[in-house]
Amino acid sequence: MKEQTLLKEQTELLTEIGDYLRRLRQHEELSLEDVASITLIPVRTLSAIEDGDLNRLPEPVYVQGFIKRYADAIGMDGSEFANAFPTGVHSKPSKPSWRGTIEAQLRPFHLYLLYTLLVLGAVGGLSYLMNRSTNQLPRYASTPQSLAGQPVPQPLGEFYGPPTPAQAASNSPKAKAAIASPISDKPVRVSLTVKGQQSWLRIVVDGKTEFEGMLSQGAQRSWVANEQVTVRAGDAGAVEISYNESQPQPLGQPGDVQEKTFGKTSQASLNAIDDSPNEAAISQVF
Repeated sequence: MKEQTLLKEQTELLTEIGDYLRRLRQHEELSLEDVASITLIPVRTLSAIEDGDLNRLPEPVYVQGFIKRYADAIGMDGSEFANAFPTGVHSKPSKPSWRGTIEAQLRPFHLYLLYTLLVLGAVGGLSYLMNRSTNQLPRYASTPQSLAGQPVPQPLGEFYGPPTPAQAASNSPKAKAAIASPISDKPVRVSLTVKGQQSWLRIVVDGKTEFEGMLSQGAQRSWVANEQVTVRAGDAGAVEISYNESQPQPLGQPGDVQEKTFGKTSQASLNAIDDSPNEAAISQVF
């Protein structure tokens, strides 16, 4: 009953938030493709947020992050929008102040003034960005900018700019060899390294969940099993997997939810990992 109540609340709030973000985007005269190029969130995910369709979205904690990046990209307070969407982690979610202060209390005349100010602000922001990008393009050509003139938060699994010494060292053959699975007589050995900013992970070893939670960039873990190891990642492109001491490779594409099972009889190997999005692996967990 508690899960059903939470699911209903999430659906209602996502529908309300998504509709509001759609209207703001349309008044900024932006397409979903424009927002996707700024946030690096797939168009299908942005469309699901606007439609309030939880069935097309990953775990709630990632939905909350997508909402924040979407709102930031169109010049709004992304944290305020994200906090209005409950993930079920906190027992007492904060009351969304944006509903009472922005939409619920505004009259049509005030809305007209608000939209006018948004359009003027967008025009001024774009002019500022064009002047700024002209001066900084050779150095920051790969860094996307939001409409408010601030850098968009780096998405999961993405990195901009030259690698730091620590990151360069982590990519060396010696460092990759150091994260190989521990010596064990068990036939299934899986190691992973988080290469992106962070990723949610669930690890099931021989039918038992051994780990579930967030791992930050640089984190390294290894598991051994008698039968199989199943790895589910919220951002497959941020995770590199080594199966039975094979060469580490990404679990999937950045931003995609992927689940792979490695077993002694399934002949699973990293060479068989599909780089295409795995829509069937996306499911809701409440």
